[in-house]
Amino acid sequence: MSALPMSVTVLAILLLSTAAANDSAKDMLRVCADPNNLPYSNDRLEGFENRLAELVARDLGLDGVRYTWWAQRRGFLRNTLNVAACDVVMGIPTNTDAALTTRPYYQSSYAFVTRADRHLAPVSLDDPQLRHMRIGVQLVGDDGANSPPAHALSRRGIVRNVVGYSVYGDYTKDSPTSAIVSAVASGDVDMAIVWGPVAGYFASVAAVPLVIKPIPNRDDSTSLPFSFAISMAVRQKDRALRNRLDRVIVNQRNQIDGFLARYHVPRVDAAPEVRP
Repeated sequence: MSALPMSVTVLAILLLSTAAANDSAKDMLRVCADPNNLPYSNDRLEGFENRLAELVARDLGLDGVRYTWWAQRRGFLRNTLNVAACDVVMGIPTNTDAALTTRPYYQSSYAFVTRADRHLAPVSLDDPQLRHMRIGVQLVGDDGANSPPAHALSRRGIVRNVVGYSVYGDYTKDSPTSAIVSAVASGDVDMAIVWGPVAGYFASVAAVPLVIKPIPNRDDSTSLPFSFAISMAVRQKDRALRNRLDRVIVNQRNQIDGFLARYHVPRVDAAPEVRP
């Protein structure tokens, strides 16, 4: 056999294999997710967003979920959803401009986390005891940008007793976002102010009993929001898929609420959004 026919044969096999893979992918829900980001997702499929993806695939009559794994930090959407590596991201703030989002499927808030045996649970950001506590807060981004709690504490002059923890944690470790909650359990800090799903989940598996108290939705001193609605996201042009996902959220409301409850996600949900 000459070199040309052999090349054509190999090319044909490659094209058929690619076509078969593409046909298979059409029967799967293509999801981009973080492989090490509990309580949301991991590559062992242990997060509530993994559970949600499986539920969505079943409701849409698909054969399952096909993942593209990427650390969920700056550039995540740019390198995944927006280059068509997947079709859906399972959790993103509803009001983002970077993607087309579904109706919210939950709304959570930052929360105070304290040890139950210390009886320290504050009632608000203006509680006088905050000035005498060692307080852990989450910092957003590699540049150490401040989260709403850090801004709110700074505005009140509570700075010297604040300890910063990266919102991403040490990614070389399993469940890196758990560090700030573990610091409360170990006594490294007296209290932490943590995004609700992270606070609730890691408090539920902590070595000692912890108390979770959600903070009111907005800080009057800074006018910063402390609660955020969370949606699924698709590419801006994929309005039909977004509408199908909206129907899944409505149809599977009880199942979704069950997932969130089992992962101890604090809820401050507003009235359901109604699309025109």
